Formats: sequence, C-alpha cells, structure tokens
Amino acid sequence: MMVPFQWLYQVRGSISSGLKMYLVESKGGAIVCMLLSLFFLGTWPAVLTLLERRGRLPQHTYLDYTMTNFLAAVIIALTFGEIGSERPNFFSQVSQLKDNWPSVLFAMLGGVFLSIGNLSTQYAWAFVGLSVTEVITSSITVVIGTTFNYFLDDKINRAEILFPGVGCFLIAVCLGSAVHSSNAADNKAKLRSLPSAHKPSTEATYTSIATETLPEKGTKDPESASGSVGKAKAGTAHYLVELENRRAIKVFGKSTLIGLTITFFAGFCFSLFSPAFNLATNDQWHTLKKGVDKLVVYTAFFYFSVSCFVIAIILNIIFLYHPVLDLPRSSFKAYLNDWNGRGWAFLAGLLCGFGNGLQFMGGQAAGYAAADAVQALPLVSTFWGVLLFGEYRKSSRRTYTLLVSMLFMFIVAVGVLMASSGHRK
Repeated sequence: MMVPFQWLYQVRGSISSGLKMYLVESKGGAIVCMLLSLFFLGTWPAVLTLLERRGRLPQHTYLDYTMTNFLAAVIIALTFGEIGSERPNFFSQVSQLKDNWPSVLFAMLGGVFLSIGNLSTQYAWAFVGLSVTEVITSSITVVIGTTFNYFLDDKINRAEILFPGVGCFLIAVCLGSAVHSSNAADNKAKLRSLPSAHKPSTEATYTSIATETLPEKGTKDPESASGSVGKAKAGTAHYLVELENRRAIKVFGKSTLIGLTITFFAGFCFSLFSPAFNLATNDQWHTLKKGVDKLVVYTAFFYFSVSCFVIAIILNIIFLYHPVLDLPRSSFKAYLNDWNGRGWAFLAGLLCGFGNGLQFMGGQAAGYAAADAVQALPLVSTFWGVLLFGEYRKSSRRTYTLLVSMLFMFIVAVGVLMASSGHRK
C-alpha cells in the first residue's frame, strides 16, 4: 500500500515563505521511517551472506557495497537536504565547515564506528551465523547505545516503557544464545551420522570434512532452503560439508571464540555510532559557538557516510593484499575483474545506506533511543536466513521452540521501544 508522502513529512512554514527541507516531524512519520529502516537494515546482511556462501571474497563484496552505500548518502543529501529555500540547507552547511567542524567530527566518528562494525559482521556471519550474529550485535547496541541516547535526548522517551523494551531485548539475546547452542548440538549429531570416511577429526569444530571434495551434481545453490549443491538437502550433514567447500570463508576447524569475539567487537562499534550521530545533529555537549546552526540530519549523514566510505576503502584494500582468517590473497586488478555477484553487492549498499538514513530521519523527530528499535532487525535477518539459507532446517524440536520464543520476544521488544518514542521540541 502506498503511504501518502505528506503523511511521512510535514513541511513547516507557509507557501509564501517557500518550500523548506523535508524534515520528519510527526511521530507517525518517524515510526514509518523506522519500520522501513528495519526492513532495509535486516535485508542487506542476507545479501552479503548469500555472496559469501557462493564463494565471492568478502573484500571484493565489501568494496562494491561501500560504493553504493556512499551513493545513497549523496542522493539523500542532494534531494531531501537541498529541496526548498530554507537555510541552512546541505550546501550552505558544507560551506560553514570552519564553524560547525565539532559536529562534523562527531558525525564522521559515527561513520568510523559503523564502518568497522559492518566490516566485522561480514566475517562474523560465516562463523556464528546470520541470525545469532544479528541478535548479539543488536542487543549490545540497544543496551549501550539506547541508554546513552536516552540521556543525550534529555529523556524525551518514556523511561517506564523504554527500559522494559531494553529488557525484552536482553531476554531475546539469552534465547538467541540458546538457539545457537542447541543448533550447534544438532549439527554435531548430524555429522555423527556421516560415514566414517567423512566424519570430522575434531567433532566439536567440524574439522576435516571441509577438505573432502564432493561432486557437485546439482544445479541449485546451498543458499536455497529447498535446493542443494550436489544431492544434499538443506539441513543435512552433507549439506554442511558442501557449503563449507564452496563458501569463501572457511569455518571448520576454527575456534568458536573467533566468531564470538568478532561479533562482540562489532556490537560494541554499533552501540557507539548512533550516539555520535545524535551529538552531531543536536549538539548536547554545546561544542558549537553561539549562533552557529546545528547540522541538519542530511548534512550530518553525508559526513557520516564520507568517513564510513574512506575507512571501508582503506581497510578492504589492505585486506586484498593482507587477508585475514586464512582467506586467499587478492589484488585490486582481480577485484575490478570480479563481476560475479557485483550487482547484489551494489544492492546491499543501497539498502544499508537508505536504511541508515531513514533511521536517523526518524530519530531526529522521535528520539534516537526510540529509533534504535531498528536493532530488532534480527527479525528480518532470521526470516531471510530461514527462507534463503535453510538455517535450522531439520533441527530438533528444542531448537524450533527456542527460535520461535526468540522471534516472539523481538516482536515484543520492537513494539515496546517504538511505544516509548517521544517528540523532540
């Protein structure tokens, strides 16, 4: 159903004063922004996971993703940030860098945190899984970032609703950890059913079967919940082996602590980028001189994305020649010639870029603490994980019960957080 544009954005002022920048000012508009952001930010991880499972190097994928992620910020700045005659608009604020540089630095710091966090999760998805990675990182973001934003926003969100919502996220995290543990036990049981020639030498980490080369007789990808590579069906032991043989990041034989460490580090980075952006647009610490306009959300998002772009380019070019986690060495020339899956990586960048922009637009109106409700994105990521990748297929009844409980708690959490939204004066 189409949502009326004027319902999403209320344009202040009379016609005689000219059109002004589109700013989300209503609570309803803020909630719509957060819901769209929730879908976008929950979908792009599934796209990158799809490419990694098909064997594309994460360095190549992330460089492509970074390009369109930055493009989304430019589009937002040059449209919503420039439409109308109100000042300051995007270009006028860019020209005032000597006056508003403290806020610019906060925005760029937020971009650094987000870029490193996103880059880390790209590796964590392979080790921990899409659903559980998103659950853990989102919970850390809510516990640290939402609490920080609540005080930065002068408590405009209702604490009696907000913090129970944070508690719901914590419960969901515990359930998510239980899902991961139960699913890991299920996978061990599946691998025990393999013929002795294919059993892993270290059962706890599913090791030596990764080196077995199995014939690929089928035509469907391991990402398909209903299909297979070779003859293996999703959720079977042979499926796990074939997926490992094809994917870019090899995980068998590596300690589970590697994935968990990367995941917790990413969650910490995510918890800081939203408060940094909040400081950039609202100047709660009074770093701007008197009379200097605060950064509008579109200008702040542009600077935020510039630093996100620069950091991502630098780190991924380094990783091309000095890869981590035993990935093969590549080169910039090899990256330019790698068109396999490039369109999907471009799509992921657009989804993430517009998702972040919508989150910030909603947060400007309803409070960034409530905008952090988009951290319920594991709801969306889990949906794609189950639908596309066959996660939890042929798992035990205990795993299914825990999975349903986790998703239910996330639904409660996002509803409570959105209900806590106030209105910025």
